[in-house]
Amino acid sequence: MPAYHDLNVQERILLGPGPSMASPRVIRAMATPPIGHLDPGLLAIYEEEQALLRHLFQTENPWTFALSGTGTSGMQAALANLLEPGDAILVAVHGYFGQRLAEMARRLGAEVETIERPLGEIFTVEAIEAALSRRRYKVFAIVHAETSTGAEQLHLGEIAAAAHRHGALVVLDTVTSLGSIPVRVDAWGVDIAYSASQKSLGAPAGLAPITVSPRAQEAIQKRRTSVSSFYLDLNLYARYWHDHAYHHTASASLHYALREALREVWEEGLEARFARHRRHAETLWAGLEELGAPPFIPLDYRLPPLTTARVPAGVQPHALRARLLEEYNIEIAAGFGALKDKVWRIGLMGYSSRAENVTLLLAALRDLLP
Repeated sequence: MPAYHDLNVQERILLGPGPSMASPRVIRAMATPPIGHLDPGLLAIYEEEQALLRHLFQTENPWTFALSGTGTSGMQAALANLLEPGDAILVAVHGYFGQRLAEMARRLGAEVETIERPLGEIFTVEAIEAALSRRRYKVFAIVHAETSTGAEQLHLGEIAAAAHRHGALVVLDTVTSLGSIPVRVDAWGVDIAYSASQKSLGAPAGLAPITVSPRAQEAIQKRRTSVSSFYLDLNLYARYWHDHAYHHTASASLHYALREALREVWEEGLEARFARHRRHAETLWAGLEELGAPPFIPLDYRLPPLTTARVPAGVQPHALRARLLEEYNIEIAAGFGALKDKVWRIGLMGYSSRAENVTLLLAALRDLLP
């Protein structure tokens, strides 16, 4: 018989790139008894959840709901539903998650081309327009908030307009940005945007909000071939959410949590929520400067929910992270790839974005840094 261990996981102060902390309201919501996935009570929650997601995405799209899966399932669904083998896609890569978009598209049999910027930089509208003019692409994909570097891609309305002028549908990754900085799907002209429940929304991992424009919906319905993934077929998902036709068994507990997190967003108000994330990020940035660990990204396009802090010379980055966890119960993350030993990634997302967390982290770093 395998060893038995009590479920006695220590609660952490989660200040990494995700998951973020969940509020007491969200945690209590998860303790609600589960019900059937087509129970009238859960269907009523779905309806409210859709309205709250439209508010957060700032869209009127009827196809706005949450997929049963992590943010990666949202990325996979966006590409798998729009792309067929041989379709051309242009992916703007300014970090790890842009690379993941390109790799997923390759596995779907698409003809993938990329435009790339060095880590820590973002794209100009002119550079993307020039790349779009190379050939006719069916899809253009870009990450709004690059979690690997802490950079926010700006000018998304102009970029989407350029893509549409060249005949491409626009896919936008908002996994880190949704709920902490503005995401304006309709105003920007985004065709599919997807996110994740566990970052700036402050719910547990396991659901991927997604919104699909009528233009993208029409493209999906005109496909020559079936969507490669039955589980992530958005036509089937829409029937499940709107007509309540059986597709899969969703987790009632995860939807309880997401609905409660979205209610908290509504009650706080979008502008107040964005201002809170910015205010606490600015306190963090100032403190990091004083400690000799300044932010890696220039202020003009620095992400409030995710900061990459430069590791000071002579400091062992991973040893210090281990001490933060062991001595202060604080989780932060290392960098990705070329930034692995050069930065720490510090998340102030959703319920984690609170003054007491910033104060505690800065005090702990002040104690641990030589």
